[in-house]
Amino acid sequence: MAKMWAGRTTGETDRMADDFNSSIHFDSRMYREDITGSMAHAAMLAAKNIIGKEDADTLIAGLEGILNDLDNGTLAIDMNCEDIHMFVEQVLTERLGDVGKKLHTARSRNDQVALDLRMYLRGASEGILAQLRELLEVIVDQAEQHKSTIMPGYTHLQRAQPITFGHHLMAYAMMLLRDVDRLKDTVGRMNVSPIGCCALAGTTYDTDRWFEAKKLGFDDISRNSLDGVSDRDFCAEFMSFCSILMMHLSRLSEEIILWSSWEFKFVELSDAYTTGSSIMPQKKNSDMAELIRGKTGRVYGDLIALLTTLKGLPLAYNKDMQEDKESVFDAVDTVVQCLQVLTPMLATMTVLADNMKQAAQKGFINATDLADYLVKKGMPFRTAYKIAGQLVAKCIAEGKVLESLTLEEYRECSDLIEEDVFSEIDLATCVAKRISEGGTSPESVMAQIAYVKEKIAIVIY
Repeated sequence: MAKMWAGRTTGETDRMADDFNSSIHFDSRMYREDITGSMAHAAMLAAKNIIGKEDADTLIAGLEGILNDLDNGTLAIDMNCEDIHMFVEQVLTERLGDVGKKLHTARSRNDQVALDLRMYLRGASEGILAQLRELLEVIVDQAEQHKSTIMPGYTHLQRAQPITFGHHLMAYAMMLLRDVDRLKDTVGRMNVSPIGCCALAGTTYDTDRWFEAKKLGFDDISRNSLDGVSDRDFCAEFMSFCSILMMHLSRLSEEIILWSSWEFKFVELSDAYTTGSSIMPQKKNSDMAELIRGKTGRVYGDLIALLTTLKGLPLAYNKDMQEDKESVFDAVDTVVQCLQVLTPMLATMTVLADNMKQAAQKGFINATDLADYLVKKGMPFRTAYKIAGQLVAKCIAEGKVLESLTLEEYRECSDLIEEDVFSEIDLATCVAKRISEGGTSPESVMAQIAYVKEKIAIVIY
């Protein structure tokens, strides 16, 4: 097959080298962006009288025909073409003849691929934002249902203080809100049009780069043509967002894996999001959560691969930059797939509230509240801390919990302790008293939920 770039050479390359050089097997997913960008380019060429209006109308109609045929399946992408840009131009030329050859006036594949990739990631980002909104809504719904469900809060994976399950879930809502902000910031810097930079130095034609930028929904144009074709910061920034998001999803998945184990038994996942064992009939494995945790490393690898590819490249375009797409596409696909699975998995998860409360009681996580009770009675904190510790040791030795000790047993340690100690160390009281903004009290959790709902409505649209 003759190459579009044949001229300086015969265009004949070794078949193995041809396959090695080709990118159509992965960049073909950008056919819609490529054709849409070409329509805008044809319109600009006519607006600036670089080609006639009749030719531009013919080109645009021809491109629309190719797009429709690809969408409805009557046209298949030829994988023997070098890339999606060459495929579209080849089909257009076959259908329109010499008019089709006019489309590539005043542009290069260098600025064309940069344009397509920005448009593709902009669209992918919009889809991911919609998925994040759905996930946030599920988390908020679960948090609202469990704003008063008591569970142990942990530090060092040791039971520490009583919190509510709603409070715990809202921590992830805050992480995801930051992810939303990061992605929107990334899209803002991504939404800059490189078309018109051509190969690297611009063009001798009197083009209107703003015409194309506005027609394609861009906020700005790249202000330096060398930078316009060689910039992949937007890819690295997008993949950095993906990596941080996956880190958050992985942390949540890790907790779901722990919570659904027999050792915790805080939640039970729907059968739809678990698997069994080929040999152990009692098993119910949280494989989907484990895969999300595992795929996080894959997205990290995509980011590192891109950064490593870019780190030593001189300006402007180099063929190495073809390696950006597979990493970017893999990160997009992985994030989308993980969000598709995690959201319904959380929505259908059963919370075992009684088990959470029992674990909280056995963990002596109200010991701090007992110490605070004594401090409020006038005892120095370090003395109160020691007495609370002695009472915990007594409970452990006798197989009791703080709530089951008698008043007499309490008063053996301090005559400051009175009947009101039992209400003070009740786990519901311990949680309710934590009224500081952002704390675990049901009222505070509801305030956090209101905040997230407001942010969802304003930030994610």
